[in-house]
Amino acid sequence: MSSEPQQPEEAIGIRRLRRWYDACWVFLGLTPSAIALHDGGRTGWLSAVVLAVLGVSYGLLRLWPGDRPMRPLVFLWLLIPALGAMAALPGGGAALLIVSLPMFWIYADGPRRAVALSGVATAATVLGGVADQGWSPDFGTGNAIAALIGYATGSLLGLWLHHIATRNDARAERLGAELEAAQQKLAEAHRREGAAAERERLAREIHDTLAQGFASIVVLAEAARTSLESDPARGAQQLRSIEQTARENLAEARALVGSAPRTGASVDALRRTLERFTEDTGIPVTAELPEHGLELDQTTRIALLRCTQESLANVRKHAAATAVGVVLGVGPDAVELEITDDGRGFRVDGASGFGLDGMRRRLAELGGEFTVTSSSGDGTRVLAVLPAKGQE
Repeated sequence: MSSEPQQPEEAIGIRRLRRWYDACWVFLGLTPSAIALHDGGRTGWLSAVVLAVLGVSYGLLRLWPGDRPMRPLVFLWLLIPALGAMAALPGGGAALLIVSLPMFWIYADGPRRAVALSGVATAATVLGGVADQGWSPDFGTGNAIAALIGYATGSLLGLWLHHIATRNDARAERLGAELEAAQQKLAEAHRREGAAAERERLAREIHDTLAQGFASIVVLAEAARTSLESDPARGAQQLRSIEQTARENLAEARALVGSAPRTGASVDALRRTLERFTEDTGIPVTAELPEHGLELDQTTRIALLRCTQESLANVRKHAAATAVGVVLGVGPDAVELEITDDGRGFRVDGASGFGLDGMRRRLAELGGEFTVTSSSGDGTRVLAVLPAKGQE
């Protein structure tokens, strides 16, 4: 065992155990020795002085643990001759040694020093007990035998407890290392999960914005190339649409990298999207939109715009429709967006694609629902339902 650690760092159980030992040492060690001083002679006074020195020294050691006036090893080297003196004087002997043996394990620096110092204390006690026998001492007295038995028992018990403490410390250190490694792995897994989620979000945003815009630019460019000769006015309009789409894509690209703020989708933004769709494709759109702005949070408004853009892109690419209807209804608890077309339709159960899956995941993240109803030759109906969270 090592020297006593700083008291603020000790565990509550260890501190309580130390206090119990302090009380035991005072009442089972010093007090019986003091009571045994029944004669008032010179030797009795010497014993009282030794006990007083021990008591004061131990008080200096225990009462000021942060800045000790008495160092632990100094106290132990003072305790050894004091035990020998008390063994030679009235009121001391093996009993005081046995009660004091735990101190060597508490305050000595390691088990070897504890065994050595307690052995020196035992020898001092044995020699002190036979000091009055002259040059032919009898080491078979009860005090000598009790001191040796106490020393042997205390050493074995101390070594066993030190072995258990060392093993527990090693186990705690190993568990701590395993816990730290597990925390690092968990943090790395969270980083990977966050990176994957961010990649998925960016892929969805790029698909819903930049990719759709570039697809529109390609279609408009192909149409403008053939219209410039046959219908210059129509070609000029298509070129203006290409320019506008390119500008919008640039703004979206800046928003994606965080260099420009992104505004929420309002009713005006939805109207502009529908008008641009009619201008680019020639397909008429019948829209039923609220007269005033949407009193919804920005995330919900953006989700509505993205669903509209993706649905119109699918109509442009796949439906071969001649008319599109858009209805946006805002209630106290939910907002519904319905987009229908009279195109060729498709089998919903066999359909898959990044756009549909992306819209479904986007709405699910916001607590909403996404439903597609269609069949071959009967057109398509897209219904997006989102909780109305209120304006941010």
